[in-house]
Amino acid sequence: MSKMNFSRRGVLKTGAIAGAGLTLPTYLRADAHAGFTNAPTGSTVKLGFNVPQTGPYAQEGLDELDAYYLAVEHLNGGGDGGMLNTFSSKVLDGTGILGKKVEYVTGDTQTKSDVARASAQSMIQKDGVVMVTGGSSSGVAVAVQSLCQEAGVIFMAALTHSNDTTGKDRKRNGFRYFFNAYMSGAALAPVLSNVYGNERRAYHLTADYTWGWTQEESIKASTEALGWETVQTVRTPVGAGDFSSYIAPVLNSGADTLILNHYGGDMVNSLTQAVQFGLRDKMVNGKQFEVIVPLYSELMAAGAGANIQGVYGSMNWNWQLQDAGTQAFVKSFGEKYGRPPSGSAHTAYVQTILYADAVTRAGTFNPCGVVEALEDFEFDGMGIGQTLYRGSDHQCFKDVLIMKGADNPTNQYDTLEIVEVTPRAQVEYPDDHPMFAGGELGACNPGA
Repeated sequence: MSKMNFSRRGVLKTGAIAGAGLTLPTYLRADAHAGFTNAPTGSTVKLGFNVPQTGPYAQEGLDELDAYYLAVEHLNGGGDGGMLNTFSSKVLDGTGILGKKVEYVTGDTQTKSDVARASAQSMIQKDGVVMVTGGSSSGVAVAVQSLCQEAGVIFMAALTHSNDTTGKDRKRNGFRYFFNAYMSGAALAPVLSNVYGNERRAYHLTADYTWGWTQEESIKASTEALGWETVQTVRTPVGAGDFSSYIAPVLNSGADTLILNHYGGDMVNSLTQAVQFGLRDKMVNGKQFEVIVPLYSELMAAGAGANIQGVYGSMNWNWQLQDAGTQAFVKSFGEKYGRPPSGSAHTAYVQTILYADAVTRAGTFNPCGVVEALEDFEFDGMGIGQTLYRGSDHQCFKDVLIMKGADNPTNQYDTLEIVEVTPRAQVEYPDDHPMFAGGELGACNPGA
């Protein structure tokens, strides 16, 4: 870490063993190695990286792309290997995936579901990818996950925080490593209680799509359980740019807390305008007015600058963690790009490695073999502690970070500080929790 000068601050899922009275796991049967969509026949295998390269979430998408490139380099034996060296599973050896060199194609989702779906469809039908990954919007993730289910390829979701991705819209061919809105609420609430007490009046501004809706629901539930009152909830369009017409009414609402269910450039703009309106300088109900950003990213914090100081939120991962996996990834990414990776980049990298590992353990690119290898797979060494890919909904469970805008950042990369590492047990929930109801994984689809 010091070399980069960024500043301060598994268990394999196994099946039965062949023998008397025993059967092979599904993914080891001979018939699992053919008859599926885009089965690789040559010396290479192609992956699809589908991210927003333009639009309000473009900064996150471009950071994801850099991480995908790094993952491919490591899988193909280049660089220092990064988290392949710390990953608890040891089947990846730098010779590609099942001996096939990894290639890729990229697409621009523009943070639009229809554009993202069309891009993914082209990757599958024209380019012959066996796996699609990416996204910085839950609307995009849900749309592409559905397409991949229909087409018979694996979807390894990147940045998607809506409860619906592994809730009502879950699919057998789709997997999410990133945490979700429920987990943000469960991790944030105790910290908010300690810092701000249990008598707050909250005003929500919410991005008007699946992620914003489920984050608003989750944060409302967790804060109201503390005793907070929800004064108002207002939906805002993605990419609005100017949020002044939405922030002005907050001044006369009687609220003493503004919760920004915004992400990417939208969060930077809405937070900046809230500060310009003087909200954080006001006393309301005998309390200092506060702003909360439930879902954080380093890129958003850097864009908001000094406006982020003292603002609380949650994160899936942060480069300042001191575990071996994080340090390995930060070193690799930093030496290649000259900056620490964002949480978006981390998720993109990890999902690519997890896919390659599952294919290798399964011994096939057949998506049904990959599904079986990933379900209930428990692993470590990827930067955030012991992690479980739950088989019943394909949601990863791991520790969650609570962050605060740093009071005295020394450069553009340490604008956030880790307040608490919330243990995995605190954010776990049953797969039939009401916020996740209505979804069925269905059957794996191998496609052609």
